[in-house]
Amino acid sequence: MNASPYPIRINRYLAEKGYATRREADNIILSRRVFINGRLAVLGDKVGEKDAVEVRQESAGQKKEYSYFAFYKPAGIVTHSPLPGQKSIKNILDTKPAVFPVGRLDRASEGLIILTNDGRITDRLLNPRYEHEKEYIVKTIMPFKDGFLKRMARGVRIEGYLTKPARTYRLGEQAFRIILTEGKKHQIRRMCAALGNDVRSLKRMRIMNIELRSLRPGEQRMLEGKELTIFLQSLGLA
Repeated sequence: MNASPYPIRINRYLAEKGYATRREADNIILSRRVFINGRLAVLGDKVGEKDAVEVRQESAGQKKEYSYFAFYKPAGIVTHSPLPGQKSIKNILDTKPAVFPVGRLDRASEGLIILTNDGRITDRLLNPRYEHEKEYIVKTIMPFKDGFLKRMARGVRIEGYLTKPARTYRLGEQAFRIILTEGKKHQIRRMCAALGNDVRSLKRMRIMNIELRSLRPGEQRMLEGKELTIFLQSLGLA
């Protein structure tokens, strides 16, 4: 059973309660509208499980309207913070209201990214302690034997860290499907390299119950209905 996350920073508390993203919460705090047990909150304050938090003035008690999208990140596009000459997801989006990508795919990789304006889901989706499934199709430079997939499934030691067990399925002499419950930086590429092979292409097909489906590179679709309900319930937000 997971230990209580409290005490937590006030901006995280406001994000998880649905008032704003953490960055937006900082602005609310700076505007002197947030109180903890009747005391004016300041940046960096921490909140205990039994503390009373109040957001005053016009936005008190109001919840932000959230939007969620499945987006197909094309290969060659970076997720965040492009260098000169590069394009990021933000550069090619036409989504309104403004949303941000949750998590990353490296520049050479492609596939599913969740876009949202809901800062509450970031930790719940990305923190490996929740063990949410992410599914990928991987094509390698060289053919591999079944032992390669068995070792990938058992866990591979990369730079002193043993990856968590995964599920693997052969798709061809140089292709396989893998389902992970964690997401270390360049993890699949590093796992393959540690076993003497290199990735030719990597495509994320699924995050939890959200699938890429028929989306093409650069396309997006709004998450709604049962698909969204299951997603939010799995994150403890519905």
